Amino acid sequence: MKRVVVGLSGGVDSSVAAHLLIEQGYEVIALFMRNWVDDTVIISEECPWIDDSNDALEVAERLGIPFQVIDFSKEYKERIVDYMFAEYQCGRTPNPDILCNREVKFDIFLKKALSLGADYVATGHYCQKQTTIVDGKEMHQLIAGADQGKDQSYFLCQLNQEQLSKALFPIGHLQKSEVRSIASQIGLNTAEKKDSQGLCFIGKVKLPVFLQQQLAPKEGDIIELEDNQPQFEYPTDDLQSWCRTFDLTTAKGKKVGTHIGAHYFTVGQRKGLRVGGTPMPLFVLGTDTKSNIVYVGQGDDHKALNRKGLVVKNEDVHWLRPDLELEDGASKKYMGRTRYRQKLVGLTLHKQADGLYIIFDNLERGITSGQFVAWYEGNELIGSGTIH
Repeated sequence: MKRVVVGLSGGVDSSVAAHLLIEQGYEVIALFMRNWVDDTVIISEECPWIDDSNDALEVAERLGIPFQVIDFSKEYKERIVDYMFAEYQCGRTPNPDILCNREVKFDIFLKKALSLGADYVATGHYCQKQTTIVDGKEMHQLIAGADQGKDQSYFLCQLNQEQLSKALFPIGHLQKSEVRSIASQIGLNTAEKKDSQGLCFIGKVKLPVFLQQQLAPKEGDIIELEDNQPQFEYPTDDLQSWCRTFDLTTAKGKKVGTHIGAHYFTVGQRKGLRVGGTPMPLFVLGTDTKSNIVYVGQGDDHKALNRKGLVVKNEDVHWLRPDLELEDGASKKYMGRTRYRQKLVGLTLHKQADGLYIIFDNLERGITSGQFVAWYEGNELIGSGTIH
């Protein structure tokens, strides 16, 4: 009998994942990860860890499986929280969910599971895993979840082959409605529980309050920029021109308000500016954390919000399928996304000596530094890279 350690979060997805593994004949052990200790930044009573832990314990008792709470709060702070503060301080917008999977669930949690004699770890992610043979060697494939509205493969875009080899995703072939139905049929207390929202393992937070733990408020100017730069030309023989961005520092603009810290804002943000009286809504176009300036513009079609391409540095390119890595000078078309739940869009990868050039079929809105771009072939996630 194979042993599986399930990350039981107290939600319906991991609860049903544990049940399905038992049905498939695995020996299942449930672990709840305590990764956050400060409730002062959490909005209302949503996602407090102690309630989730109690729900997870009740599920484990109902399923008749061993249950244990493990404290990863120290490691979580070092690998996720400190990283988030550093990214926001530099004017980037990090994606903690992707880092949680790479650094916590499929690293320190996986190592803990293996120390308990586990053959696999399992989570309630809406994604699937398949295995193919390439040149006589097993190659693990990360496949999108069957429920397109819940597909979470993007959050796993930084996993490697070793991590995937130890991973099971028991609910990836199901629709969310089917998962809730199963939970209801077997009497799980999590059947109707709302999905968690907000930061990984923390919940919905007051982001400025969260960031103010280390990043002090500092008043600065909000500058509205005109949409006055000419539309770029995109010659097919010049990839660097395709990746040009709107020059915020030289564009004509005017002061329209003040803010409490440029590091609290992100590209594409609309709420929280507290500036009114404009014909169209204002969106954040960019930030300068050194000069403490937030640049904004009217309308979601502002040129500064839209990009044709981007470059990922070689050291920031990650191939889940290393056998499909492009050689220098090679190009290939894929589908991809730059944020969770974004519809897949057409793009072309161009591998050059200085990095991976990613050129979109159409202009893409709100590409944010610090996030990740991921590319797919069909419904398989092939690789990803950090956006700068």
